[in-house]
Parts: sequence; structure tokens; C-alpha cells
Amino acid sequence: MSNPWIAIGALGLVALAIPVSMIVMSRLLRPSIPEQGKRAVYESGEVPTGDTRIRFNIQYYMVALLFVVFDIETVLIFPWTVIYSDAVSEVGLARALLPMLAFIGVLVVALGWAWRNGAVRWIRSPETTSQRVDQS
Repeated sequence: MSNPWIAIGALGLVALAIPVSMIVMSRLLRPSIPEQGKRAVYESGEVPTGDTRIRFNIQYYMVALLFVVFDIETVLIFPWTVIYSDAVSEVGLARALLPMLAFIGVLVVALGWAWRNGAVRWIRSPETTSQRVDQS
């Protein structure tokens, strides 16, 4: 009798060995010709001006994270809505509805917390306001 964990371990080793061997082979076989042009910053064929490190408004990331959280909510609610009528006939209205109401309640509290802390408020940072004034 063979242990099923041996097969899983072998599969894991193969899953690691194939990409690592491809990376090693590409590093050994590729031509390496360092040139100044390869090290220059490339911006769609234009000559870069200014600093390449720009401070982005954190609000972009906050909106993206909130979108992901509330998008996952719909992924979790959709299957529940599909089986809701069957669940009501099997376990009753209260046992089918209360867990989802608790879930939606937690999401409403999370949205209220994010709203109160300004995560959904779209404001301009002082840096972008001063840059806009300097350009005009």
C-alpha cells in the first residue's frame, strides 16, 4: 500500500521543479548585452521628464479595496438567493433568513465604519492641489 501523501509530495516537487528549471534555463541561454538604452526609463517612446516616483492619492486604493470587499459580498449572496426557496421549505423561514441578515448587517456596519472614517470620501490631497496651482 502506498501512501497518498507521497503522490501529493511528488506532484508538489514537479510543480516547483518545472518553473524553476525554466527560469534557470532561460537565464543560462539568453544573450546578455548590457546597453545604456536598456537601462533608460521607457514611457511609450517619449523622453521622460521629471521624477519617476509620483505620489498617488491613497483614495484610489481605498476605493478599490472597498469595491473588492463589497463585490465578494455579491458572490456570497448570489448562491444563497438561488437556494433560498428550497432552504425555507427544508429548515423554515427564520433559519434560512437570519444568517444572511446577520451577514448583511455586518456589511452595513463595515460600510458605516468606512464612511465615518472617510474611506469613501473623495478629496484632493494638498500635493495635487498645489501642483495644479503651480502649472497654471
